[in-house]
Amino acid sequence: MSFGGQTPTIIVLKEGTDTSQGKGQVISNINACLAVQATIKSTLGPYGGDLLMVDANGRQTITNDGATVMKLLDIVHPAARILVDIARSQDAEVGDGTTSVVVLAGEILKEVKEHVEQGVSSQIIIKGLRRACTMAVNKIKEIAISTENEASDSDSHRETLSKLAATAMTSKLIKRNTEFFTKMVVDAVLSLDQEDLDEKLIGIKKIPGGSLTDSLFVDGVAFKKTFSYAGFEQQPKAFSKPKIVCLNVELELKAEKDNAEVRVEQVSEYQAIVDAEWQIIYRKLEAVYQTGAKVVLSKLPIGDLATQFFADRDVFCAGRVAPDDMERVVQATGATIQSTCSDILPEHLGTCGVFEERQIGGERFNLFAECPEARTCTLVLRGGAEQFIAEVERSLHDAIMIVKRAIRNHSIVGGGGACEMEISSYLHQFADKNVPHKQQAIIKSFAKALEVIPRQLCDNAGFDATDILNTLRVEHRHRGHTWAGVDFVHEGVADMMERFVWEPALVKINALQAATEASCLILSVDETIRNEESAAPQGPGRALPPGAAQRALRGRGRGMPMR
Repeated sequence: MSFGGQTPTIIVLKEGTDTSQGKGQVISNINACLAVQATIKSTLGPYGGDLLMVDANGRQTITNDGATVMKLLDIVHPAARILVDIARSQDAEVGDGTTSVVVLAGEILKEVKEHVEQGVSSQIIIKGLRRACTMAVNKIKEIAISTENEASDSDSHRETLSKLAATAMTSKLIKRNTEFFTKMVVDAVLSLDQEDLDEKLIGIKKIPGGSLTDSLFVDGVAFKKTFSYAGFEQQPKAFSKPKIVCLNVELELKAEKDNAEVRVEQVSEYQAIVDAEWQIIYRKLEAVYQTGAKVVLSKLPIGDLATQFFADRDVFCAGRVAPDDMERVVQATGATIQSTCSDILPEHLGTCGVFEERQIGGERFNLFAECPEARTCTLVLRGGAEQFIAEVERSLHDAIMIVKRAIRNHSIVGGGGACEMEISSYLHQFADKNVPHKQQAIIKSFAKALEVIPRQLCDNAGFDATDILNTLRVEHRHRGHTWAGVDFVHEGVADMMERFVWEPALVKINALQAATEASCLILSVDETIRNEESAAPQGPGRALPPGAAQRALRGRGRGMPMR
């Protein structure tokens, strides 16, 4: 309704709400993502640096793992947070390539920023990027080398997995000990059930002290000695082929009297109750002993009475075993967790070849080795500093995930920027010949963005990036060398397949798709509405009372002017 030729002002959003929109908003979002990319890109590749991150509590983390860095960066810009999501999804889906995916997404946005500034519609850019991504993924599938035949031959299959694990480790702290850890990682993944391949069943225990090469691979389960009561030292600490019982029962005297209220009139009646409590716990302990088990484990506490009872009968016991450790013992020994001490049958017991309690560094560990079921294993990591061991664990996680994916997906591509350069070359040639309209520039921008991977690898290694990239372009476009990539040994160009720098094709496909999706999402946002917690003052010391905007809107319906 118009009053006196003037259109009344309509307040829709809460006071203090910040709104910004249009081309400037898209460019602002792109700049925020480029700031994140600038932080993380120096960690890419074999010669990438590490970041020292300190949180609000002063806890330090030294890492070059993309997913960890993105998780620890306290990013407040809403658009830049999308990069955190793609790093996490890459880590969950593949386990490696987390830095690459953020660097790629940032570079795609950087290349299309020029088109945005020139006024090209975001929808045209998004369409072009999606088309380029589809073509790139199809090209990867086309050039990828299948290892299907090698999967049937155990030796060559193992060698392929070792090469993939070694490539995943080249950019990590443990690259100097690649050979040592590669064997450990491949052994660990192959020890799992090949149907499930649940990496949670690979236990990783960290013990400060010693050198990296003092790390152990246990083909079974190892966990730190649990809290123990008097009598524990009298128990035997080593068995050969013992029977193992796993319980979810509390073996403590106090457990019974908490469960009931009893009124007594004579002292003899009270004594009968006390005797009954002792009889209950003794019956439980006797039932466990009669199973013939030599190792008793429980998720719940095993008290001092039970500990001494087992010690007198040459039985080892451990209470308060962590649930994940107990799950791995069950998987390794074939035992079944029991929630009662009665009716434990022989088939409920597990067994292992050797059980022993051993001193490792400053800790005592219980080890179950030579297990018949052995669908689990444990890596005991050693090292000088806790920060260092934590980074080794993150590095091994990436390598384990790569090997796991390689067992499922039998196709590999060359690393060292070879795959990206080949796709870039293909897209450039395709755009020149087959894309006549304005999407041609978008596809070319996408192709140019892919070159960021080899360029950043060169920059981080201190090489002449321009020179090496020019050589790579010639190799890929004119000489047809599909697997030409950055040679870190002789500072030049080499065949990545011959150098055994291999990566699963899945890593590249997932990274490209995630980076493109993130870029399209950021480009499609052209308005941000930020609701502040408290309304900003209106004029000198005046704040709009709660609900004023709604009342104003209601008032307009009754023909009232809005001031």
